[in-house]
Formats: sequence, structure tokens, C-alpha cells
Amino acid sequence: MSSPAALTQTSLIADALAHLPMLTRQVQDGIHEAINGNPQHRQLLEPWQRHRLRFVEHFEQALTPLLAAGARGEDPLPRRTPRGLDELSLVDERQALHDVSLAQVIQAVEDGSRNELYQLGNFFAALRGTARARKDDNPLRPGVFGHALQQALSWPELDAEGHYAVMRVAAQPLAKALQPLYTTLCAQLRAADLAPLIASRGLSQQSADQERLRRVSRAYENLPGVHTEPATLDGLARRVDAYNSRPQLLGALSEGNGRDLLTRLYDQILADPRLLPPVKALLARLQVVVVRLAASDPSLLRRQDHPTWKLLNRVGSHGAAFERADEPRLQDFLRFMNACIDEVAAQPRPGAAQFQDLLDRVEAFISQQARQGGERSSIKLAGLERERQRESWLRVLAEQIRDQLAEAPEARTSALLREFLRKDWTRVIVQAMVEHGRDAPQAQARIELVDALLASLRPLRNEAERQALRARLPALVQALNQGCESIALPAARCKALMDELMHLHGRLLLGPTGQPLAPEPQHVPPMDPEAQLQALLSERESLQGSRWAHDEVDRSRLPTVPVGLYSMADAAASRQALNQWIAGLSIGRWYHLFVQSQWTTAQLAWVSDSRQYFLFVGQDDEERHSLTRGALEHLLSHGLITALEDEGDIVQRAMSTLMQDLDSAGPA
Repeated sequence: MSSPAALTQTSLIADALAHLPMLTRQVQDGIHEAINGNPQHRQLLEPWQRHRLRFVEHFEQALTPLLAAGARGEDPLPRRTPRGLDELSLVDERQALHDVSLAQVIQAVEDGSRNELYQLGNFFAALRGTARARKDDNPLRPGVFGHALQQALSWPELDAEGHYAVMRVAAQPLAKALQPLYTTLCAQLRAADLAPLIASRGLSQQSADQERLRRVSRAYENLPGVHTEPATLDGLARRVDAYNSRPQLLGALSEGNGRDLLTRLYDQILADPRLLPPVKALLARLQVVVVRLAASDPSLLRRQDHPTWKLLNRVGSHGAAFERADEPRLQDFLRFMNACIDEVAAQPRPGAAQFQDLLDRVEAFISQQARQGGERSSIKLAGLERERQRESWLRVLAEQIRDQLAEAPEARTSALLREFLRKDWTRVIVQAMVEHGRDAPQAQARIELVDALLASLRPLRNEAERQALRARLPALVQALNQGCESIALPAARCKALMDELMHLHGRLLLGPTGQPLAPEPQHVPPMDPEAQLQALLSERESLQGSRWAHDEVDRSRLPTVPVGLYSMADAAASRQALNQWIAGLSIGRWYHLFVQSQWTTAQLAWVSDSRQYFLFVGQDDEERHSLTRGALEHLLSHGLITALEDEGDIVQRAMSTLMQDLDSAGPA
């Protein structure tokens, strides 16, 4: 153990390393006991027995480099997020379960050692010279041990659900093993006379904000001696009137105790500790116009759904999502808002309609800004979504081209051409869909070429039709060549196709007008029973042809990516709640989520047409996170994503704190 005089970050981590063998064995024994003692974990028993003897080795190998980085003063888990297009990756259901399992391990450790982690966090924050302790300051935080545990339990024979299950089993053993270690380290801090430091670090900076947030929380609770009336505008108006009507000393009146409801409410809004100074300054500029509106629109102080309050909430919630005042996107937003306020302030009598219009413009600006921030990534993600549909599209297109060939028996095709259309040209069409979109003009042109090609092979009835065919062939051949190039069709196969088409078209152009050509002799090998069954099915299905090249309904058969939902202990109501929440996701809104093993605040920038893929852009606009719908459902069902607006709007918080202030003032 380190002496009090030598207590440093390095010494504490060295002590943690010294405890590592005992800690690892405690975790190993705890996992073994949990798996053997619970029949629900029987599917984990065999893989655990296979890997148990090497668990200690794997856990220590994963943890030692992380602790060594902390001893060097580095962050053991540096924040790494996808930056730019090349690093964009998709968080699917598997990765989401990975994140959920890690978050549950971290939560279990924090629940078991909350006081110790608070003290250690203050100590490491003091060493770094930061005013406020952050979890990332602690090189011995639960996430470090959780990452090592995750690596040690990453057995190849387990799927995502199996890995999730074993991490849940290991959460409590790790929490119990870490609690004595954290207690020992905190005892060293107290022995070094650092108790005042670790107990009060950062309190002077946080006391005012914390006290205000506590008052907000109390305002929502039904505490004895505290009002139980909901914080509404009508209720506040009655309380303010009652408060202002009390007999007041002259000195109290001079201090502003007779102020009206709007002034008091706006003061609470501007005192909100979650808002950055430039956002407060912006809202203060808007106050002048709001006061003018209140003079002509009595509904402002009666309707909580008034566009003015909605505008203040939207501006406040958007501004509260940023951590620094110099964020470029925040600066752009502030410039936009200042220009809008100038316009509204110039109105002789601003009304609710002007504020509704301003709210609409704010929503449009935030959405457009979010889309622009994720535009390049959204293009790549949309391509990724379409790439995942390639195989499904190929199957559907092959069936429909087969149907189309069956519907055009008069076309003088050949076996080679039919095989090309069913196999190669379906790849050409799908390639255009993947690159440009399912309904893009490029894909549509390659779809329509099938009709054009079959039409060019129908018997000619007169000289005019021969001349028309000669005029169409160069463009048709050019489009075929371009399509073959798009899938890198081998030159020999492409040449064989062109030679075949030249032969077929030549026979039409040179043969007798209207004279049907003799059918091409074909050798049909005997079919095995399976092939015979398939032929019968094909014959039956061919009677249900579809003109998909020209029919929108047929093209809508192209499937979207199916997202496999993991089983949850839910009823229809919980499934409906999940669907409603995801349906309510709105571009431009801010969310706090645990993704890729870390908490982050990000803005929704793009949603795919199928609403199966979502792109979030972080506070740093180079930080990108792309998630599937299934991943979002996992995060939501485990409480690992929340909309920032869900945490309470600034107007409601101001009303609650004002109500609390009036209650605290007591009777005269």
C-alpha cells in the first residue's frame, strides 16, 4: 500500500494492479457460482466450462494495458467515434446488445460503490485541476473493468444474445469484487488527510446550480408542507397576485416584490443553469418582444400551448444540447435567431401569428442544419441500406423477368439472351438501385430496357418497322454495353451477347417480312425430381405475369430490409409504445444515448425512407453514429436513449421553481 505522502494517481493504480489477481479470481468464482446455481443459465454452462480456466488470464490481459495507460496519465478508454465517411459504421442489433450489456455492468458497479466512486472521482479531478469531477477523469472507473470483462467473455461460440446473457451473469460478481478495492483506495485518501478534498471538490462552483436543480425536483413532488397544485399559468397567476397583494414594506417594494407574473417567470427562465450564456442573452433579447405581446394578447398568460412558450422551449432545448458556446452550429443558430428577432421586433404589434411563424422557421432551420451536417454520411448510409437489400432485390427481379419473358412469346429470343436477362441484367438493374436508389431514373431506365429489347425482337411487318428498328439499335446496344460495364461483366461474355443480338436482329432485318423464324433447336437434358417440381411451379407462376417495368404496383414488391426483433418480456402495449416512440423521432431533435460503449449527445440528422436506419451527428459535427431500428429498440427498452426534450422544457422548469419560490416565501 502507498504511504500517504506518496499518494498519486500512479500509486493508486499500482495498488489496483496489486489487487488484480485476487479480484479476478473473485469474479471467476462468482460467475461460476451464478451459472451453476441457476437453471436459467444452463445454455451458458458448457461454454463457461470450456473457457473458465483461461478466464483469469484473458481478463488480466485485457485489463492490464488499460490500467497501464491510466498510470501514464492517459485515458484508458479514449473517446473514439466515427469521424467522416471512411469510418462510418452501422450500429445494428448485435452492437446494441453489446452496448446494453456493458451499460448494465457499469450500472451494477456504480450501484454497489456509489460513495467510493464519488470520492475517487473528486480526487482524480483535483489531480487534473478540473473544477468539476467527471466520470472520465477516473482511470479506475467501472467502465474500464467492464470493457476488460467484455473482452474476456467474448467467446466465439456465443451469439449476441448469448454474450448479453453471460455479461448479465458477470455484472454482480464484478460489482462485489470491486467494492472492497474501491473501499481500500478511499481509505488511503482519508489516511492522507484528503477527506475535505474528496468530499467537497467543486462544491463552490456547483452549489448554486445544484440548489436550483434540487428546488426544481422538489417542485414536482408531493412533499409535506409543499404545494401539491400543478405548476400551471393560471395557478401561478393566482399565487403571484396573492403574493403581490400582501402588505409590503417600502424596502421590499423597492426590491421588486411587486413584479408581475411574466417578469418573474422570465427571470426564472434566464436563471436556468442548463443554458449557456449566449443562449440566455438570446432569450433576454426576445423578452422585449414577449412583453409587448403580453400587452396585446391576454391569452399568453393563460395558454400553456401558446406559440410563444413553444418557441422559448424549442430555442432553449436546442441551445441546451451544446456544451460549449463556441460550437459552430450553435453560433450559426444564434445568428439566425438574432436576425429573426430583429424582424419580429420591427413589427408594430407582434401577435401570436408572428411567433408561430417564427417557431416554424426555427424548426425548419434546425432540421435543415441537421440534414446538412449529416448529408454526406446519410448518402453513404442510404447506400448501405440499399446494399443490404441486394439479394432480396435480385430474387424478386429474377422472378419478374422470367414472368415478362413468358408474356412475350412472340419475341425471337434465344437461350443465351434469356439467361443473360434473368441473371446478368438483373444484376445490372440492382446495381443501379444500390448506387442511385430503387426508384432512381438510372434504375428505371435499365428496367425499361428489358421491354425495349424484347420489342426489338418481335417480327417486323413492313419496311417502316425495319427502318425504325435500325434507328433504335445503336442506342439500345450502347445502353446494354453501359449496363454490362457497371457490373464488370467479363469481356468474353459481353461479346458473346452482342454477337447473339447481331445474329437475332440480322435475321429479323433480312428475313421475309412477317415470316416467323423457325424455333431454335435446343437440347434439354433430363431433369431430376427436384428440377421437375421447380419447373411445374415455374409453369404455374408464369400464368400470373406482371408488367413490372411499367407498373408501379409490381415494383413495390421489392422488399425493405427485415429487422429481426429480439424477444422481450413485453405485451402488445409495450410493443406499441416502442413503435410510437420511434415513429416520433424527428430530424433536428437532440438525444442522449449509450452507443459504441459510451454515452453521447447527438442530433438526429437523417432517417431512411423505410425508417429502419437512423443517422445521428454529435456535438462535434464530425462525430457520426448510424443505427438500425432494432438497435434503437434495444437501447430504448433498456433506458439507454432519451430525447433531451423529454427531460422537461425550460418554461415548465421556470414555472416549477417560481411556484417553489412563492411557497418558500411563506405568508407575510
